[in-house]
Amino acid sequence: MRKILSLMLAVAAPVLAQAQTPHEQLAKVIDDHWSWYLSTHPVEATTRGVRDYDDRIYDISLGARDAQIKAERGFAARLQTLSADVLDPADRVNRDVLLWMLRDDIDGDAHPAERLMLFTTYYGWHQGFSGMADGLPFYNRADYDSYLTRLALYPRQNGDALAITRQAIKSGYVQPCSVLQNYARTISGIVAGKPEETRFYEPFARARPRDISDADWSAMQARAVTLIRDVLTPEYRKWHDLFVADYLPHCRKSDSASSLPGGAAWYASRVKAHTTTDLTPGQIHTIGLEEVARIGKRMDAIAAKAGYPSRAAYIAHLRTDPSYYAKTPEELLRVAARQAKAIDGLLPRYFGTLPRLPYGLKAIPAAEAEGTTTAYYMPGAPESGISGTYFVNSSKLDQRPYWELPALTAHEAVPGHHNQIALQQELPLPPFRKYLAGFTAYVEGWALYTEYLGEEMGLYDTPEKMMGRLSYEMWRACRLVVDTGIHAKGWDKGRAVAFMKTNSALSDANIDAEVNRYISWPGQALGYKLGEIKIRALRAKAEATLGPKFDLRRFHDAVLAQGAVPLTVLDSQMDSWIAAEKAKG
Repeated sequence: MRKILSLMLAVAAPVLAQAQTPHEQLAKVIDDHWSWYLSTHPVEATTRGVRDYDDRIYDISLGARDAQIKAERGFAARLQTLSADVLDPADRVNRDVLLWMLRDDIDGDAHPAERLMLFTTYYGWHQGFSGMADGLPFYNRADYDSYLTRLALYPRQNGDALAITRQAIKSGYVQPCSVLQNYARTISGIVAGKPEETRFYEPFARARPRDISDADWSAMQARAVTLIRDVLTPEYRKWHDLFVADYLPHCRKSDSASSLPGGAAWYASRVKAHTTTDLTPGQIHTIGLEEVARIGKRMDAIAAKAGYPSRAAYIAHLRTDPSYYAKTPEELLRVAARQAKAIDGLLPRYFGTLPRLPYGLKAIPAAEAEGTTTAYYMPGAPESGISGTYFVNSSKLDQRPYWELPALTAHEAVPGHHNQIALQQELPLPPFRKYLAGFTAYVEGWALYTEYLGEEMGLYDTPEKMMGRLSYEMWRACRLVVDTGIHAKGWDKGRAVAFMKTNSALSDANIDAEVNRYISWPGQALGYKLGEIKIRALRAKAEATLGPKFDLRRFHDAVLAQGAVPLTVLDSQMDSWIAAEKAKG
């Protein structure tokens, strides 16, 4: 009887599968993809509360990459069997967003530059591993045992990364010489000093968990010191030595991605990925020049209002007056923290829905600070009890003026990245959209829009703060010109730096770090201004259509209500929202 029943179930299974509704079929693909993703990104799994892979780290090898692309092709094929016409609007967006993400990864992998160039001046595997603890829970013995296990696994990851990097050197897929002057320090600096002074040891400098005895805690601390000294430090030295002895001598003489074999096609793919548009590099370059001219007129007006004969004269004053600069890192962080709290108090006037997760403020780690940007945001993880973090660069204090802090804080903390990303994590969306969807044009476009919103919030209450805000907008407009200029029009770093210095009020250190980033990370910088232009256009359309019915708080809530999506999807969503608002009595 049992055999007969089993046979009946086996025959019925395909029929049952065929009887699934389109919604159920899509849900199955989404669930399968998320389970697969966590299995291939084990640290992320731990961060999200899935503890099945606590003894693993990411497999960076090309073999693993090939397996990932094969799996993604399979998921894309399953999604393509589901016609958007048979899905309800919410499911249609889920399908389209996941399919976009999969295709982006698959298309990018077709270019050797994407596969072989494992680091930019902004990020490398060695930096990612050194910051691993920032996204992990540390509450009990199991958490610390897992962390120690993972530290011990780094030699394999580093070995695979170095093997790929040697292949990149041999094939000519290397970063330009012009951006690598200080890069060696981002490697050696991570393990400089005593083991107890490194980022790796930070979890063991915290209070002892209750389920670990004093003796065991001391033993675990000693184990961490041993791993840092005898396992991690030699690995970081291997990468440092390879970089100095072999990578630097073979660095690329041209700054343009198009100079690489197949580079023009790779750049085109990166432009599409980061802007989620079909705009060409030439079209984007023109938009950038138009924006530079428009913003420049506003900067000229602010300089005149401040009593200076020209924008250049006012900027020279802002760059050199010592009263605008902190004397110590702590002083800079204190002013940034006060700015953040001041904005916190304004948020309910402009948003109906705010995230529950708080955020903190920290200095960018010293090993990274001198070669990276002014600030950045690191998302939190509610599942692991981790807040969002606003990281501020406290190196080169004479290059970090106070008058930049209102716009900087609006962008990197609130109401920019923290509001958007923390709220996205709380939305009733599939996990892949909560945690993986990070379309540059939407995420960075929103953050840049909030710098503009800061004008209405009263953040720029002095001419220097307003010049800081306009300089930041000009910075993002310059990116459209400089990024496409370098990678599609043959500009070199010197021309890009000169353009940035002529048009923005950014300090020399910031301009150098930024241009290095555009050169080493082609296309990424284009999403900011294009996304902001789209959001401001949608707001103007809503205001014109709705008239007195327009509610700014509801508009902001609507933009954020679906999380990060391609700009085409956002366009459609906001058209629907405008129609619904108009139909209200």
